[in-house]
Amino acid sequence: MGGAAVLGPAVGGPTVLGSLSPSRAADFVSCPLKYRFRVVDRLPEPPSPAATRGTVVHSVLERLFDVPAAGRTLAAAEGLLPGAWADLLAREPELATMFAGEEELAAWLTSARELLAGYFALEDPRRLAPAARELYVEHVLDSGLRLRGYVDRLDEARTADGLALRVVDYKTGRSPGPAFEGTALFQMRFYALLLWRTRGVVPRELRLYYLGDRTWLRVVPDEADLRATERRVQALWAAIARAHRTGDWRATPSKLCGWCDHQARCPAFGGTPPPLPAEAGAVPVDDAAPAVCEPEG
Repeated sequence: MGGAAVLGPAVGGPTVLGSLSPSRAADFVSCPLKYRFRVVDRLPEPPSPAATRGTVVHSVLERLFDVPAAGRTLAAAEGLLPGAWADLLAREPELATMFAGEEELAAWLTSARELLAGYFALEDPRRLAPAARELYVEHVLDSGLRLRGYVDRLDEARTADGLALRVVDYKTGRSPGPAFEGTALFQMRFYALLLWRTRGVVPRELRLYYLGDRTWLRVVPDEADLRATERRVQALWAAIARAHRTGDWRATPSKLCGWCDHQARCPAFGGTPPPLPAEAGAVPVDDAAPAVCEPEG
């Protein structure tokens, strides 16, 4: 990876050459130019009601498990919603500008309650005892690539065969069509790879809950799946490094363009990207810190 910046040696491991999260990997796969705008140019993206709602709903589902098991009801979750919104607004007061008035805010909060109802349609949290929520995990591969991300929820159980892990991820949108399902499952396998490399245990099950239409996907990975995922991640990073060296960040138009904040500067829509930053030829050690809840989630 000629020209790569170097953070320094990881403790007891290889030198870190770069970082990749599931969301940034998905960005590059869907559109290298979007990856460039987010990671290389670090262009600001305006807050959106959908992404902010996702953050608030994730916060409520995290806090719900602080409630004693018998009290984890939909009403209890709805009661946590105002506090989660107020805490986020205190950290990011600019989010208040998303709404023209109290009526719009009330409708938005109602839509968040509907997503919480969607969660309760999928499982009963009174029967669960998560081992971790919003768990940050990272691992440096032998190549020097650091993988990292937040797992929404990790369930653990002791079985006759040893420790069993279940990875659960919440999405506040609707389930994808077949064309985009693979991207979602790749994200889950990315998390499973991280847990396998850090804990030495292949997760028994991966669950992806879509609260918007109350559906879910389930994957039972094995070691071969995770080795294949690791090879794919390495190949993605090689392609990202090549784009840094060559400056070739191509737009890949798709149905996802309708949700992109950068159409005005995208050549596929008649726009012109800004000049690349002077340091763009070097692979960055660090992409932006992974979010607990990604915009799409």
